[in-house]
Amino acid sequence: MRRVIDLIQEIGTIMYVGGILSHIIIGTNFGHLDPQTAYTVAMYKEISAYILILPGLGLKIVSDIFLYYSYEVKPNWLKVKFVLIAFLSINAFVFLVPMMPELVALAKESVEAGELTQAFLDRSYIEGLIGMSNAIPLVLEILLGSLRPRLFKER
Repeated sequence: MRRVIDLIQEIGTIMYVGGILSHIIIGTNFGHLDPQTAYTVAMYKEISAYILILPGLGLKIVSDIFLYYSYEVKPNWLKVKFVLIAFLSINAFVFLVPMMPELVALAKESVEAGELTQAFLDRSYIEGLIGMSNAIPLVLEILLGSLRPRLFKER
């Protein structure tokens, strides 16, 4: 059973991290060239969030819950992993996902204005900062799930 849970966890991680990496790459390389490109990039980021990031995060959460119940004595690495995945989930569902349609609308306004609006640039900057705040928790969450180290004087 744990092998199935681990496989689901890996698929979720690939989807989640792959979606995030695609957001970073496309956003930094093409996101602010011109209004039409910014609009296309914003639409891509919104769609990929719904297709890759959220389902990947969902798979990670579901597999973590099953993993939690598969242990009779809950290891500390798993408890810390839950805290980190909670942080990532809050960031995703409270901040980033609601921001995606807003960025698309602001990019569309930029197309109509003929130049990138300050509102779009400001919101893109905030989205980038919130996205960057995911980096350390995400790396730690992946490492804990992969290495499963003993933490805090576990026996």
